[in-house]
Amino acid sequence: MHIAILTFEGFNELDSLIALGILNRIKQPGWRVSIASPTARVRSMNGVVLEAQASLRDASAADAVIVGSGMLTREVVADPALMAQLQLDPSRQLLGAQCSGTLVLAKLGLLADVPACTDLTTKPWVEAAGVAVLNQPFMARGNVATAGGCLASQYLAAWVIARLVGVDEARSAMHYVAPVGEKDDYVTRAMRNITPYLQAAPATA
Repeated sequence: MHIAILTFEGFNELDSLIALGILNRIKQPGWRVSIASPTARVRSMNGVVLEAQASLRDASAADAVIVGSGMLTREVVADPALMAQLQLDPSRQLLGAQCSGTLVLAKLGLLADVPACTDLTTKPWVEAAGVAVLNQPFMARGNVATAGGCLASQYLAAWVIARLVGVDEARSAMHYVAPVGEKDDYVTRAMRNITPYLQAAPATA
């Protein structure tokens, strides 16, 4: 089971790395979580350099893909050659997007008639792409989910785990990373945000 986190130049560390850390709480054979980038290395909005663990081609074949955000997302969606490499398909993959990553899914035509979540800065750009933006941290319909606000990346990660492995595993992963003394509150809030979107969700291919 491969989960790819699309991470572009100028990426937001919180979006990519919080999801990476929570998703890697799953320890089972074949479970793999990768930073997938168009280049061998990408530099964050704050100067942190990551080495890519997977390519965009690898991400297009992954079981789940989370599109991270960053300060250069509008440049990403304006690059036809780059966007053409993103062969994402919700009929065979779970797809999630964080903050400005929602703009990527919108421009790929994957949010047609689906309201979405994003950050406040990206909201007008997503709306200009014809997608209604909700005032909430998480939304999913079928195999496509979006989240708004850096720390909402935990909800995307929990949703992916719940869909691919199970709700108990999602609770356990969230419990591990939550602050001591607040673990029950954090788990309850996370599950409250994702549980409505787990009901009657179609199985992944």
